[in-house]
Amino acid sequence: MKSTTGHPTILITGADGFIGSHLTEALVRKGHKVRAFVLYNSFNSWGWLDHCSPEVKGQFEVFAGDIRDPHGVKEAMKGCGAVLHLAALIAIPFSYHSPDTYVDTNVKGTLNVLQAARELGVNRVIHTSTSEVYGTARFVPITEEHPLQGQSPYSATKIAADQLAYSFYASFGLPVVIARPFNTYGPRQSARAVIPTIITQIANGKRQIKLGAVSPTRDFNYVQDTVAAFIAALQSDKGLGEVVNFGSNFEISIGDTARAIAEAMNVEVEIVTDEQRLRPVNSEVERLWAANGKARELFGWQPAYGGLDGFKRGLNETVQWFVQADNLRQYKANIYNL
Repeated sequence: MKSTTGHPTILITGADGFIGSHLTEALVRKGHKVRAFVLYNSFNSWGWLDHCSPEVKGQFEVFAGDIRDPHGVKEAMKGCGAVLHLAALIAIPFSYHSPDTYVDTNVKGTLNVLQAARELGVNRVIHTSTSEVYGTARFVPITEEHPLQGQSPYSATKIAADQLAYSFYASFGLPVVIARPFNTYGPRQSARAVIPTIITQIANGKRQIKLGAVSPTRDFNYVQDTVAAFIAALQSDKGLGEVVNFGSNFEISIGDTARAIAEAMNVEVEIVTDEQRLRPVNSEVERLWAANGKARELFGWQPAYGGLDGFKRGLNETVQWFVQADNLRQYKANIYNL
């Protein structure tokens, strides 16, 4: 990204996570200077960046900190022309019993990023939202004008963070784009998400697959598509103060997703309802299906893995990664991951 202030470094918060690690790799491959903000821990673990491709290793800078600390966030942002803010707590079940941490991380953490970007004169901030802010679809496909419904403490904190991001654009002219990815899946995804849950259970020999509700639908995005959308938003000068959906414009139920995975893995499975995996009735988001025309119009982005065929291709690539012994070993498939 060319920066008018002569600071081409891109800061990625949450770079140690699932999407953030793929995004870090993709930007490094494109020749960008990347500073990866990872959560400080005493193990000196950089999360998924510890497992990045050999040609990417050592080609980016790492800043270990905590998004909840404004001083560290500002320090990490010094000399950066753009910020991709992905750091967040995202597990919905964990937000039911530990909502305080979601306010601290998702709301206060976002405020820290916005405040530092404003003070340092950063040229572009891409703030990451989530399709969960829409709640159960009132109409489909879901456009950016769909009402917001905080059906879980997680989604409520993301709505607050999105509104804060918009307020910094409206109040201070901060160049913010609010990127709203629908359900991203792919290699490295946490086992608390439904696709890895199904794959890891099957890969470990289970034929009775424990799931929560199977009727809800989701608009799944392969991680390479989500990464391409972020990069398109980063390299554009459009979309300031706007919310933009990143979705495949294709919906599939959780039950049909499980069957598609079983087919990709050449096994027959039985789906069993596990009570502890069910969300409280009014908290379950029953239907998500993204309208993605705005991303195409503003950023020229469209999914390469769209539709049922694209979804099956993405699932195959995801399965190939998960079934490798070294990768599978990192997942505790025999327990319910919050």
